Amino acid sequence: MKLLRYGDRGQEKPGLLDAEGRLRDLSEMIVDLGGDALLPQSLDRLRELDPATLPTVDGAPRIGACVGSVGKFVCIGLNYADHAAESGLEVPPEPVIFMKATSAICGPNDEVAIPRGSTSTDWEVELGVVIGKPAKYVDEANALDHVAGYCVINDFSEREFQIHRAGQWVKGKSADGFGPIGPWLVTADEVPDPQDLHLWLEVDGHRYQDGSTRTMVYGVAHVISYLSRFMSLQPGDVVSTGTPPGVGMGQKPSPVYLRPGQVVRLGIDGLGEQQQRMTED
Repeated sequence: MKLLRYGDRGQEKPGLLDAEGRLRDLSEMIVDLGGDALLPQSLDRLRELDPATLPTVDGAPRIGACVGSVGKFVCIGLNYADHAAESGLEVPPEPVIFMKATSAICGPNDEVAIPRGSTSTDWEVELGVVIGKPAKYVDEANALDHVAGYCVINDFSEREFQIHRAGQWVKGKSADGFGPIGPWLVTADEVPDPQDLHLWLEVDGHRYQDGSTRTMVYGVAHVISYLSRFMSLQPGDVVSTGTPPGVGMGQKPSPVYLRPGQVVRLGIDGLGEQQQRMTED
């Protein structure tokens, strides 16, 4: 299933994309797409529905983040060896974990403001993993059983705030709008191998990132198992799994960063596309 949320910011409703690409309303079935609505039994009930019996949503409403009421927004850093190299850093011996503020979450096509004082706002296309079953001390062999589905994430980053301001990654990652999620939550049954997905990103039509989840240092199953040793993962938690090479910080001969008016477009095969226009805050 391709599940999504649509409507004005803060008033999103749950929806489903049918086989013909029509948006169907799920408001009478679930209150929102998050929390207990992502439990395996809840998703099974949605699979049993005939989409043709659901109301069609007319027009072209705004698409919101594909998960509501996110409890934790956990990110993995330097999880592609070639991205670590372009950043001038070693491949970490264990996954690097940091948090992104949930207030950074926005819709996949919302405008994104460059923070005041920013000199180095950067982009990062990433595979997002949405938890559907509580996970605590789970084995890697069973870790994917705890995944509700997958989505596209742009992990926007302000590199000066992240790297040169006392090493605080969180403050370089958490500006409002720095976490577009969606357009869809594609349920795990429709993603047979999360380690075989093509992902890409363009700025003003120039392709900077063009990679594959095959080159992750730590795969999705390992990441979920690893995280569950240090914190319980709950339905609706979002895990962003790292970015392939091609970020602005790594451009040669000098870095390239975002400016107001530029348009960032990105996607992952089978999971949809995003587009953000950059503005001033």
